[in-house]
Amino acid sequence: QVQLVESGGGLVQPGGSLRLSCAAAGSIFSIYTMGWYRQAPGKQRELVATITTSGGGTNYADSVKGRFTISRDNAKKTVYLQMNSLKPEDTAVYYCNAPRGLGARWAWGQGTQVTVSS
Repeated sequence: QVQLVESGGGLVQPGGSLRLSCAAAGSIFSIYTMGWYRQAPGKQRELVATITTSGGGTNYADSVKGRFTISRDNAKKTVYLQMNSLKPEDTAVYYCNAPRGLGARWAWGQGTQVTVSS
């Protein structure tokens, strides 16, 4: 089992930027593709970005493509999400996890709230 702790969220104006971090406690972090998810009020949790074990492959949901960048540091057991040109519709609680089929591999962390509003 891996414990996940997300941080870096906050209130930002439209067009602004945030950088989220997810620290993983556990020795097996580096062998899994990691992903960032988000859940807006009243909506299902969605996967917005993934990154392969070495960091050489990334994939993004169409809604964030060109604005968000996922990265990882396996030595620090941390995955990041750089979010630029934020829009009000990006408002959500953001989580990280390792995708597994249509779900996720580990228990969810507490997430970090991102609010985009003027």
